[in-house]
Amino acid sequence: MEKNKDVRGKVILQCTNCVQNGLKKGSIGISRYITQKNRHNTPNRLELKKFCPRCYKHTIHGEIKK
Repeated sequence: MEKNKDVRGKVILQCTNCVQNGLKKGSIGISRYITQKNRHNTPNRLELKKFCPRCYKHTIHGEIKK
């Protein structure tokens, strides 16, 4: 049988604002979300506006490698 190629794969979105500013000592970490995307329809990296609990505002979260 042929292996099932996963068209809708899991992607991890990470806050771009927290990454640019760097982590401080005693911080809660970087905001990350897990979602899915259709790899045939959107081959480029995904960017969504999500709430970051560390920044306390809505920021752009970009796709990162696993």
